[in-house]
Amino acid sequence: MSELRRLRYFLAVAEELNFTRAAARLHLAQPALSRQIRELEKELGVQLLERTTQSTSVTEAGRLLQERGQELCAEADRLWRDVRAFATGAQGKISIGYSASTSYDTAPTLLAALAEAHPDISVTTRLLPTAEVVAGVAEGTLDAGLVRCPPPTPQLVRTFVRLEPQGVLMAEGHPLAEHSEVDVAALAGQTVLLHARSDNPGHHDAITGIFERAGIAPRLRERQLSFDVAHMPVAQGNAVSVVGASVLPGLPAGLVWRPLSPVSAIEIHLLTRGGTGQPVTARLLQVTADTARTHGWLRSPS
Repeated sequence: MSELRRLRYFLAVAEELNFTRAAARLHLAQPALSRQIRELEKELGVQLLERTTQSTSVTEAGRLLQERGQELCAEADRLWRDVRAFATGAQGKISIGYSASTSYDTAPTLLAALAEAHPDISVTTRLLPTAEVVAGVAEGTLDAGLVRCPPPTPQLVRTFVRLEPQGVLMAEGHPLAEHSEVDVAALAGQTVLLHARSDNPGHHDAITGIFERAGIAPRLRERQLSFDVAHMPVAQGNAVSVVGASVLPGLPAGLVWRPLSPVSAIEIHLLTRGGTGQPVTARLLQVTADTARTHGWLRSPS
């Protein structure tokens, strides 16, 4: 990059119109500065400065180089800053996939925190079934994924984000809605809406495990839609659902949520690729840790 360095030397002289002042500004000996300017003129095949014992002036060719050179140096400075920022993760692009269950509160809160902490990071998001989020991170089409109860995947790193209290979602006229909390045993005679096990085996087993520990076997009804913001079968009074507390902020009218008793919670993890992620991923992980701590997501519900 000797040409760029010589260009900066020339611009200093062109601004100062004095070799002594320019050399002091550049922390360079005056003879060395004069030599660099002569080398630049020789390389370009044109005189850039007119020098006399009394004064220094810029030639017409020099004025062209001064005008365009300032733009070039400014752009080079921006490029260097951008590359350094990319190397540290302060700037760059990241694609994040998240499952429907994390879209109510966890993902929006985390994405907002990332945007506030690192506004120069460009984020692309995709709402996908859990299996597709896991596959996307493993295959590299996603940089990170936010899901409940992810399956063990050797090439992926799981970062614990949230321990989410579970409760019963039901129509407001449902008999169980009269209570401030719902005993798990009370679900024995209920129809419980649940995703197919193939969609997310870990989450399915976590929910059915709650029933098994209580010694009950409610009727399970498989969800027909992977993402149903209206919770139609529940809203129609045909079933109840066991979901996390994060559903509360966007709960549709006519539905209520009551925490389970005894307390039950399900883990949410952020998935990343071990050892192959880009620098910006480290920034996401730090924001995730800070956000989880700030919101008390890692505490066991009581």
